[in-house]
Amino acid sequence: MLTGAGALAVGAALASCSSGDGDNSSGGRRLRAAFSAGGSQETLDPHIAPLFVDQARAKALYDSVLTYKDDMSVQARLAESWESDRSGSRWTVRLRSDARFHDGSRVTAADVLWNYRRIADPATGAAAQQLFSRVDFGASNAKGRDLTLVLKEPDFEFPAALGAPGTEIVPEDTKDFAKPVGSGPFRYRSFEPGGNALFTAWADHWDGGPRIEELEFVPVNDERARLNALLSGQVHYAHDLTAASASRVADRDGLGVLRSKLSTMQAILLRLSRAPFDDARLVRAFTLGLDRDRLVEVALSGHGTAGNDLFGMGLRAYPKNLPDRERDVDRARALVKAAGADGLAVALETSDADPTWRNASTLIADQLKDIGLKVTPHVRSAATYFGEIKTKGVAFHSRTATLPVVTHLRSRLRSDAANNLMGYEDATFDRLLAEATATRDEKTRLELLDRAQRRARDRDGQLVWAFSDWNIGHSDAVTGLRAAPPNSYDWARFDRVRLS
Repeated sequence: MLTGAGALAVGAALASCSSGDGDNSSGGRRLRAAFSAGGSQETLDPHIAPLFVDQARAKALYDSVLTYKDDMSVQARLAESWESDRSGSRWTVRLRSDARFHDGSRVTAADVLWNYRRIADPATGAAAQQLFSRVDFGASNAKGRDLTLVLKEPDFEFPAALGAPGTEIVPEDTKDFAKPVGSGPFRYRSFEPGGNALFTAWADHWDGGPRIEELEFVPVNDERARLNALLSGQVHYAHDLTAASASRVADRDGLGVLRSKLSTMQAILLRLSRAPFDDARLVRAFTLGLDRDRLVEVALSGHGTAGNDLFGMGLRAYPKNLPDRERDVDRARALVKAAGADGLAVALETSDADPTWRNASTLIADQLKDIGLKVTPHVRSAATYFGEIKTKGVAFHSRTATLPVVTHLRSRLRSDAANNLMGYEDATFDRLLAEATATRDEKTRLELLDRAQRRARDRDGQLVWAFSDWNIGHSDAVTGLRAAPPNSYDWARFDRVRLS
């Protein structure tokens, strides 16, 4: 049974939509999926999608030109084909002929070009803005199904941008997202920011209609409440569970767990542009003071692997044969003393946005006490955490789900990247990254990316302490799901599920 605030939150969310789980020819009427949500500031604008629930809703309502496979290579969605010229500065995309929006109008290249221009506009606040900042929209053009994107500089990694989260396509000149029109497998029915979202199956989708009639997203920010909602049968799908909760689900008859291994980077980010971490000695001390193996053992219940201060373990372009980050308390303490920071108080920003962070924060504080730093966890609201840490705090938890390595480097580490929260600025890194993406030869490109990452690893303030598994609990009444890393197309994909 749910108890306390969790019961009230889930009960209110479920009560806001009428029930209806009767069987029908599609295998069931309504699937309920519980996600942590973003509160009253939520929107169905797919280009502003900072949270996983935003991305899951966008996937249901909209389509993107390309999307990611599990290994983060791209595959077609709205695109029929895509290719570059030999210079890598001109990309042509041909769209499918059978893709239509929910209002019956065709998806055209003009729609796509308008969307990319909107995403690239800093005023939009789009999650993928940085990925389109090098497009020359004045030279690009659209005609019928054919789109030509001209880049300001060669980029042989550009297709990754066309599959990135937050690049879903809406009709040209869309201004109101209160009742949005998309081209995805589900249509809008109702949505309350911070509350439930209800979508209905669209039988005319180019890839075939969904097997369920309705899809309901239920906001449940507390991880224990999501677990209890699943255990009690109030939802069919509980997103983002801890390893301990996943074990409880696996032990319960009628329930199952989807576990995607090493899908999420867990990191502490240090803001290099502010004291005290404008002193490289304290950044190095923080790095050496962490016991990553112990963090995996305790905070992740052993379901993960120690990180090595770089994103993308196991993916293409992740550097090989990196030396492990070993804890060195004596060296770290000496650096703290040399910086005149013995006994320095540091607030570590955290929240329940990730259910593992509370335990991790407590352990990190204990570990850094050994090197002379007084770290105190500062808990922020899960609903507003990711927005707040863009400007607040000097040390904060962050997590990033699976993405192409180059996408992460561009959007998080490049000096002008909007999501470079550390304030890392390094002209040499920027040059190596630009040189790599402009290189046609794959082997040479990967060598340059390796050099760029090894340089950033010791300078950027991104302390990757682990890669954690991604756990989703579900009812056995739901079939057609599979374990897939977040940001891949098969993660949170509901158009192929059946509900018995």
